[in-house]
Amino acid sequence: MISVRALTKRYGGVLAVDDLTFDVPAGRVTGFLGPNGAGKSTTMRMVVGLDRPTAGTATVNGVRYADLAEPLREVGALLGAEAMHPARTGRAHLRIGARSNGILPARVEEVIAEVGLEKAAGRRIKGYSLGMRQRLGIAAALLGDPPVLLFDEPVNGLDLDGVRWIRALLRGFADEGRTVLVSSHLMSEVQLVADRVVIIGRGRLIADADTDEVLRGLGGPRVRVRTPRAQELHRALVERAAVGRTAPDELEVTGLSTTEVGDLAHALGVPLHHLAEVEQSLEHAYLALTQDSVEHGGHHSGRPQGAVA
Repeated sequence: MISVRALTKRYGGVLAVDDLTFDVPAGRVTGFLGPNGAGKSTTMRMVVGLDRPTAGTATVNGVRYADLAEPLREVGALLGAEAMHPARTGRAHLRIGARSNGILPARVEEVIAEVGLEKAAGRRIKGYSLGMRQRLGIAAALLGDPPVLLFDEPVNGLDLDGVRWIRALLRGFADEGRTVLVSSHLMSEVQLVADRVVIIGRGRLIADADTDEVLRGLGGPRVRVRTPRAQELHRALVERAAVGRTAPDELEVTGLSTTEVGDLAHALGVPLHHLAEVEQSLEHAYLALTQDSVEHGGHHSGRPQGAVA
C-alpha cells in the first residue's frame, strides 16, 4: 500500500502539493487524476524519493522509499520515458538496473519478452520511438517483480494494441494483489481500468473514492430526448429535474430515467423522435469536479481552424 500523509511540496514561492492525504490500497487499480499543474507528477516523485517533501510523508508499505534496501524489488515506477541514456541499448539499460539491485540477468530477458521488445532490445535507445521507450520504461519498472507499481501517463506514444496491452497489464497486476497507481489524462482509459480514483487540483485533494461512487455523484441518470415540441416538454421537465438544451429540438435531462421522461411526454401528448440514457462518464465527472482547479484554461475564439491571429 502507498500511504500519503499531509504531503506538502514548495518550490520557492510555488505550492505544488498542499497538505495531501490519501491511500492507494493493494489489489486495486487507483487512477490519479488532475489538471495540468495539479501536482500529480510531483506527488509520485516524492513517493519514490526523487523529490523531498517540504512537509508530510509518503511511504510504501510503511517505509520511506529512501529506506528500502532493494527498492526495485519493492516499487516499480514509470515516471517519464526520457530518463534513459540514448547511446545504450535497451538490454544494457535494463541490465544496469538489474545489477544495481541484485536481480539475475535472466529476469532482464523475461521483462523484455513481457513488454514485447525482443526485436528491439539490442538497438540503441536513441533509435526508439516514444512507444518503444514507454515499453522499455515499463520493463524497467517490472525488473524486481515488485508488489507496488506507479505509472505516470503509461499510454503516451502507444498505438491501439499497446493501449489495450497496458490496460490488461494494469488490471492483471491488481488482480494479483499488487498496488497500482496510474495517472493519465485519458479519462476513458482510466474509467475502463480503475477501481477507484484520487483527484487533485492545485495540489489539494478533491475526491478520493471508488470510480462508481464518483459517477453516481453526477446527480442521477442523464437522459437525451429529441422532440419537435422541445419547448413544451422543457417547461414540464424543469419542475422535476435539471434540463439543458443541447440542440433546438433536443434536451438533456439529469435526475429522471428514460421511463419517467417517456411517461411525462406521453401524458402531454408530445411526440418523441429519440429517447435514450446517456452513459455516465468519468470525463464528465472529472470536469465537474475540477472546473475551479484548472491553472491554464482556454477559451474558444470562434476562429476557424488554420486561421492566423
